[in-house]
Order: sequence, then C-alpha cells, then structure tokens
Amino acid sequence: MDYSAANTALWNVIIQLSMIAAAILAANFLRRTISFIRGTMLPVAVLGGFLLLIVKHLGLVHIDYDLMEHLVYHGIALGFIAMSLRTPVKGINSSEKAVGFRSGAVIVSTYMIQGAVGLIITIGLGLTVMPKMFKAAGLLLPMGFGQGPGQANNIGSTYQALGFSGGHNFGLAIAAVGYLVACVAGVIMLNILRRQGKIHPGAQEKAEKYSVDYFYGDDEQPISASIDKLSVQLAMTVLVYLAAYLLTRGLTTGIAHVSEGVAATLNTLLWGFNFIIGSALAILLRVILEKCKKQGLIKRRYQNNYLLNRLSGAFFDIMIVAGIACIDINGIRELLLPFILLIAAGAVVTWFHLRFVCRKVYGDYYYEGLLSMYGMLTGTISSGVLLLREIDPDFTTPAVGNLITGSSFGILLGAPVLVLVGIAPKSDVMCLVTLALVVIYLLILDVIVLKVGREKHGSK
Repeated sequence: MDYSAANTALWNVIIQLSMIAAAILAANFLRRTISFIRGTMLPVAVLGGFLLLIVKHLGLVHIDYDLMEHLVYHGIALGFIAMSLRTPVKGINSSEKAVGFRSGAVIVSTYMIQGAVGLIITIGLGLTVMPKMFKAAGLLLPMGFGQGPGQANNIGSTYQALGFSGGHNFGLAIAAVGYLVACVAGVIMLNILRRQGKIHPGAQEKAEKYSVDYFYGDDEQPISASIDKLSVQLAMTVLVYLAAYLLTRGLTTGIAHVSEGVAATLNTLLWGFNFIIGSALAILLRVILEKCKKQGLIKRRYQNNYLLNRLSGAFFDIMIVAGIACIDINGIRELLLPFILLIAAGAVVTWFHLRFVCRKVYGDYYYEGLLSMYGMLTGTISSGVLLLREIDPDFTTPAVGNLITGSSFGILLGAPVLVLVGIAPKSDVMCLVTLALVVIYLLILDVIVLKVGREKHGSK
C-alpha cells in the first residue's frame, strides 16, 4: 500500500479534520483573547465555521464537500445517541418533563406559518412584478428552514422538474442561509435576552463549581480498569449507531418490497431522521443496562454522564464547523428578490410565532425551549443544540429532549405537509387552495398548543 501523499484517499480525511481542528482552536483563541467577540456570545464552533468558510472563499484551502456533509449527517446522530445514553440524574429539573406531542405541534405549526408567509410572497410576486414566478416556490421556505437541506433538495428538484427554473439551487440556498439565520440571528437574540437579564449564560464559569460526583459515580467502572472509560462511551455510542443503521436499512428494504411509491417518500424521511431512531435505541440500551444492574446481572454502571456530555459536545462542534464550511449559494441570481424576501420574512415570523407558542408549552424553561426551537426551525437540529448549549451547557432542562421527541411527533403531524407540497404546483387555483389549507392547519395546531399548554402551565 502507498502511504505517501500521493495516496489522497488515505490522507484526505486527516487533512479535512485538521482544517476543522485548526478552525476550532483559532476560534477559541479569538474568543478568549478578544473581549468584543467574547461579549457577543458567539459560540466557538460557529466562529470556527465562519473562519473556515472565509479561508475557503479566499482560495487558501480546499474543502471536500462530500466529506463535510458526511460529518454533519453522522455528527447529528452520534451526538444525540451519546446524550440519550446518559443516566437520568434525580433532583435536576424533576418538575419539568419533555413534552413530545406539544413540541411536535410547535414544530409543525411553525412549518405552517413559514409556508403561509412563503406562499403569500411568491403568489404576490407572481401576480405583480414577477409574472413568471413559480408560485408554489414559497413552500420551499419551510422545507429549507424547517426540514433542512435534505427535503429542500428533494422538493426543489421536484419543482424544477415541474417548471421552476433553478428550483434545486433555490431550495438548497434557502437551507444554507437558514443555517446562517439560526447562527447569526440566534446569537443576536441571545445577546438581547442576556442584556435584558432574562438569560444567564455561563458554560465556562460553572464548570469549576462541580463536585467530584459530577465527574465520577461510585457505582461506575473504576478509573483503573484495563479499558479507558472514554473508550467504553465511544464504543457504546458507535454500536448503537450501527444498530440504528441496520434497523433503518431493514425498514427501508421492507417498505420497498411492499410499495416502491411509499418507499420513495418514507425512506427519505427515515434516513433523514436517523438520529431519532438512534436516540430511541440508545434509550432502550440505557433502560436494559439499568434493569440488568438492578437484577445483579452486571455490577457496574458503564455510562459516565460527564464523558458522554463531552463526547456529544465534540460531535456537535465538528458537525457545526463542517456545516457552516459547506455553505455554497449558486444559481439563484435571477431569483434574488424572492430569495431575500423569503429569508427575511422567515427569520422574523418564525421568531415571533415561537415566542407566542413556546410560552404556552415550556413553562419554567421557556427561553431554553424558545432558543433551541428557533435554531432548529430556521437551520437544523444541530443549530438548535448550538443555541441551547449557550444557556444550558449540560442539557439539564428537557429542551434538548423536546428537539428529539418533538421531531418524532413532527413527522406524524407533518404528514399533511407532503400532500400540500404536492398539490400546490398543479395550478394557480390549487396554489391558493393550498394557502388556505395551510392557514387552517396552522390554526388547528396552535389551538392544540394553546389548549393543552394552558392546562399544564401558566403564562410566564
């Protein structure tokens, strides 16, 4: 085997990971030494991502887009699996629990308001200054903002085949800039809330105050064991991910044997939301290990919450830097007006809608729920985690659980979205009908949120 630099396949992974590592360390240095940057609360991973994005556009480095996208895809699942393996700690936020169904309603109602605003913009442009505008294109706003680049790519390509010139790039561009909205606008909101005294970030400041029990439990694997404790955490995380892959592969294969048409829709969702399957399997493994320990079948607890937190944090940091470095907007010059209007309207309406509904759902962790949902519903679930970590660095509130369980219920509650996306391009009349149906479904979902939320929480 050739171990020299000529073997690019051998060294490419190391080179690309080294770029991410250098970007993270450079960003950390800048945040630690420049008071202005530190005062902005800009997360190190976001700053590192923008540094790598800048040097990429300056032509100083070459980014392997495929590898970076792979890191983003796998990093989401591995990070959530590591978090889901953590054993619950009694006494921390025990009065608050994850509210999966209501979180799902929050997620899908946000899709609906994004879709309604998007359709109003594109239909309005089509009837006035841009008569050739593909009127159903407004539905790419919730696809790119709410569901991420996967669905934006799929629906954009479908619309392009139906006559929307540049639809594929338009959908991907919305998803890419949506990620920037999550990072930039989200950080701006963090700063505003901090100055108003409503949130009190302190990821680094709190770390020194933890007791030894936070790092090591008496019933855990001894530090002096023959295998490193971090190796055990990593092994469990990777094996759960392998199980998630095998389960998803089995499900998609089985669905394809039953119906190719159903498979074309469901398989994309299953692979796109593989982090949910991985998290469910991680929770299942955690429960099994706890049962085995109670029955005396195993003597030690093999999970270490501190190391699992660090492991998930590392996966998320790599994923965030890689995700930002991948941003590339091309092929939308003729669509700049609708693009700018959709992005601006989407960022604003998503924030105010979430401010309204999250107050009714998340009770004592309103700001954690609001910021994490805003990050996810403008960017991806990774940007939701990114914003949450600034005010809940150890994920002690149920907010991170709501991102996972809410996404699960969101798949079920969001099923009508796929139907609406399909009927909107049929004709101008159907586009208007779709707008009406979107508004009706939005009202139904918000009524569910308000009714159930009022029973569980008082206004904050």
